[in-house]
Amino acid sequence: MPYNYSNKEIRHTMAAFFHAYQAFTAKPDQMLAERGLARVHHRILFFVALQPGLNVGELLQALGVSKQAINLPLRRLIADELIAATTANHDRRVKTLRLSPAGQALEQALYQEQQRLLTQAFEQLGPTASAHWLALNQALAAR
Repeated sequence: MPYNYSNKEIRHTMAAFFHAYQAFTAKPDQMLAERGLARVHHRILFFVALQPGLNVGELLQALGVSKQAINLPLRRLIADELIAATTANHDRRVKTLRLSPAGQALEQALYQEQQRLLTQAFEQLGPTASAHWLALNQALAAR
């Protein structure tokens, strides 16, 4: 029998999620702002780091955004030499993306900050915390 969550429980959960997201993004946002970059740039760097060599279409799919939405931020990262865009061997119309050494350094600094926060929380909550957190996020993302 499913548990019926009260409105109060859901609101408290949503507030905790909101504050957790603020904490999770605060330092990376500050690090990006120092370079004149924003959270959208972080998302691009993250997915290019996760899948080096992905093409622009795959990036759009991973982010769930339109080509128009990604155009300016991606151009900025390329202009700042944080991402290298090269022509794919199989099709000259396709651009593949990789982090440059400077892009790798920035993405790694952002990653380490967020990794630290997650690791601390998981260690505080015990060995099953990571699996539960992953399952919750996958359930939310599947909607």
